[in-house]
Amino acid sequence: MNWESSAGPLRPGQRSERRGTGPAIRIAACLVAALVAIAGTGAIAPSPSSARAPVTPLSPMPSELEARFALSALPMKLRGGASVYLLDPKSGYRRARAGTSGIECLVQRTAWEMAEYRDDVYYALCYDSAGSGTYLKVIREAARMRAEGVDARDLRSRVLARYARGTYRAPARAGLSYMVAPIMRTVGPPDMKIRTMSMPHLMFYAPGVTNADIAAAPDFADPASLMNPFIDRQGNPEQSYMIQMVGKAEKDRIMAEEASLVNALCTYRDILCLHDIRH
Repeated sequence: MNWESSAGPLRPGQRSERRGTGPAIRIAACLVAALVAIAGTGAIAPSPSSARAPVTPLSPMPSELEARFALSALPMKLRGGASVYLLDPKSGYRRARAGTSGIECLVQRTAWEMAEYRDDVYYALCYDSAGSGTYLKVIREAARMRAEGVDARDLRSRVLARYARGTYRAPARAGLSYMVAPIMRTVGPPDMKIRTMSMPHLMFYAPGVTNADIAAAPDFADPASLMNPFIDRQGNPEQSYMIQMVGKAEKDRIMAEEASLVNALCTYRDILCLHDIRH
């Protein structure tokens, strides 16, 4: 996740009006992950030349590891009925497993709000049926456009334009995105730089809601403040979420249950090692 708080420069977890470099989405040791506010909402038509510009290639993950990581965003009891999408860097996401619950999961590697392509962003997330047809659709189409060679800045402009036209919409009902995976790599506090961190949390859909609306006062320099609900504005008002971090006991349980996954991710790529855990 990448985050951008409506309370000013707070990103993932929040930020300034720049969604940050990562998601919200995805937070400090306890936090909430990536909130950066992306400034500007005007749509700029991509030029043919920029649409063909070289983009930073994404390295593929081993399929089994990617699927495990994606499903780790869900509580254990919900994983059996979830659909799973895997990323082919050359074409975008494909559904590798059809579920029965309406929940869909993947590992996000491209955050359109950043207007920058990187190969060191990884965060697992799952959406319920309302979010799968809206927010997750944007994530999947952003990955496809990146694979087609669309420039990162043009990608951001296209997404904003589609929201402005109503092609993309916020969910029509209340719902949530699960992000209780043991680790995530994206923009995080206190300096909103890309890092690998552990911050399991839930994101409730809150389009158009601000921190002022719920009297929230997240402070990325104070991890304790992130244990209270706050708003993460991810690129535009439509993609705003109310973030709720899990408590310490629940986080400890998640880390213990997912120890083998944490080790496998660290073994796969050093940047996915937590600073205090090594394989």
